[in-house]
Order: sequence, then structure tokens, then C-alpha cells
Amino acid sequence: MAILKVIEVLSNSKKSWEDATSKAVKNASKSVKNIRSVYVNEQSAIVQDGTVVEYRVNLKLTFEVK
Repeated sequence: MAILKVIEVLSNSKKSWEDATSKAVKNASKSVKNIRSVYVNEQSAIVQDGTVVEYRVNLKLTFEVK
């Protein structure tokens, strides 16, 4: 039986929500091993002068505890 843990991670990107998600996983994997899945909980964006300038995600990252 595997033991899994879930942590909440916030990330941002100037490109897209997908890029923000990828950045979150890449950065978290530097200190968190055995990442199994990611669930995007919330998405938001910052708008300036009628243009989206930053994408933000709040996600839950699941990893196996050994």
C-alpha cells in the first residue's frame, strides 16, 4: 500500500495556465520526490489595459511518501 500526501502549490506565468502548471511541477520536483499527479484547483489572471499579463494557478500536488 502506498502512502500519498497532498500539498497546495501556487504558480504564475506570463504565457498560459498550462505553463504555470508545468512550472509548479518542475519547481516542486526539486524538493518533492515521487510526484504522482496534479489537480488544478483554481485559475486566475491579472489584466492590465485590457490584456492578460499574468496567469495564475492554485493546484494540489500528490506525491508518494516512501
